[in-house]
Amino acid sequence: MLDGIHHVAIICSNYSFSKAFYTQTLGLRVIDENYREARRSYKCDLALPDGSQVELFSFEDAPARPSRPEAQGLRHLAFKVSDLDAAIRKLQDAGVEVEPIRTDPYTDKRFTFFADPDDLPLELYETGTA
Repeated sequence: MLDGIHHVAIICSNYSFSKAFYTQTLGLRVIDENYREARRSYKCDLALPDGSQVELFSFEDAPARPSRPEAQGLRHLAFKVSDLDAAIRKLQDAGVEVEPIRTDPYTDKRFTFFADPDDLPLELYETGTA
C-alpha cells in the first residue's frame, strides 16, 4: 500500500532563518517556493537526493511545540547518511552543535542528533550507502 515518505512538513518560527539552515547548512535544494497571500504564509519545497522532500511553512503566531521533555507526536526526523563523521564535521563547521555519536543496539548502526533553528530534533543515521 505505502511506497515511501513523500514529504515532511515543518512550521518555522523564522522562515528565512530556517530556509537558510535547511538549504545552506543541510544542503537541501529548493524545488519550489510560494507566498500564499490568503494564508499570509510561505511554502517552500526542498529536495533530498532520494526524491523525498521537506516542506517549510511560515504561519503567523503558530504556537511553539515542545521537543523536550519528549511529548506525544512526531519524535524526530532522521536523515540517512553514508558517512556520519563527514556529516558531523560539516555541521560543526557551520556552527551546529551535535550530540555525541551513539550506536543503535539493535542494528549496530551509528547515529547522532542535532536541532534545527526551532529546536526540532534531527537525526543523522549512518547507513553506509548513499
